[in-house]
Amino acid sequence: MTRFRTTGALAAAVIFVATSVAASRGASPGGQLAAPRYQLQILAHVDPGGGESADVFGHRGFAYLSSYRGSACSAQGVRVYDVRSPRSPTLVSTFANKESDPSLVGTDTQKTIVRSVNTPGFKGDLAVTGIQACRSGVFQGFGIYDVTNPAQPKKLVLFRTDPAGLHELWLQVREKRVYLYTAIPFSELLTAPDLDAKTRDATKPGEPDFRIYDVSNPRRPVKVGEWGAWKALGIYPRTGIGIGKSTFVHSVVTNGAATRAYLSYWDAATVILDISNPAKPRFLGRTTFGATQTEGDAHSAALAKNGKILIETHESPRANFPAIYDISNPRRPRHIADFRLPASIPAADQSVFGGVHDPKVLGSRAFFSWYGQGVIVADISRPSKPRLLTQFLPSPNPRVWGVFPEPGYVLASDMNSGLWILRLRKATG
Repeated sequence: MTRFRTTGALAAAVIFVATSVAASRGASPGGQLAAPRYQLQILAHVDPGGGESADVFGHRGFAYLSSYRGSACSAQGVRVYDVRSPRSPTLVSTFANKESDPSLVGTDTQKTIVRSVNTPGFKGDLAVTGIQACRSGVFQGFGIYDVTNPAQPKKLVLFRTDPAGLHELWLQVREKRVYLYTAIPFSELLTAPDLDAKTRDATKPGEPDFRIYDVSNPRRPVKVGEWGAWKALGIYPRTGIGIGKSTFVHSVVTNGAATRAYLSYWDAATVILDISNPAKPRFLGRTTFGATQTEGDAHSAALAKNGKILIETHESPRANFPAIYDISNPRRPRHIADFRLPASIPAADQSVFGGVHDPKVLGSRAFFSWYGQGVIVADISRPSKPRLLTQFLPSPNPRVWGVFPEPGYVLASDMNSGLWILRLRKATG
């Protein structure tokens, strides 16, 4: 095990600003800088090396750092760090990597979710990671691991999914059941029974991108439900809404009660489903892109205000801001704000990745992993008037993939430089 501590040189990586942000539809970005009120202080930084990092998830004092394929597809798996002493993170284990499991050579693990579970089939902490193939002929699907002791992960099952592995996923406990919600892009098209191999066109929908698995007994996942926009709404996967003309499930989250699912459906925006009965998901409504949204590409979502507010991010340089919706009536989501960065913040390099990646919410604050703009924190106590609080840029060449706020610190993952542990605090001086 190796320990990593903050060095004085890291302090130069902190950039913080505080300003009002134009929030109304069609408003132009800008505003004068006010006196700085918050900053993201670096507590520690870990560069695991070996390739690019992906998302990060925090659970019970441990950080789970996933990995991206990159050019080498080095199958780094999920790195687990003990961050109970945030200034001294310790690497305690790695799972779903090629060294611990040769069957995963040629894969990546971009998204991992961890939950505490107590069912007749399992009691402890479960980690589920999506496994995607970098080349043909290798495993694709998801892996479930017992991480009750994070230093000794135990593989419970590798479950194959077709036509691809899970791009993103969500794991939620509901009473004595545990459900896994999947995003398998373009499954509804690529599994169509009459798919033309040359044109990639079809007339009959196949197995949906969004599937629900009961993993209450994690060694024996069972598919219990599914939903697709082509079959249910008649939206063909390649003729959706927006410039990109493409609809597929990119990611999914649920509310805490696991009665609502929010599917980031790319150019079909965010689809809201009633999943009270997991076997029969029901369409309730979906967001619509406003006049300011030049392209769709709905990438991820987060909930605020007890599920009455939805924050939608977009992975596109032409839609480089989150949108905020009032979803008190899920059948008629109402756009109430765009959160734009002020002109005082220089535009980021969009040559590799553009747009806003993921949103997270803790209390009245929203945290965004904004690729080249680093970590952005906003005050959303008044959702229709979000305010920029601070920005953090890991240097050089930031590509921030994930952010995960905890009560005492903030985890962030940068594709190039790995894991950052930060603390949001009021500025001094």
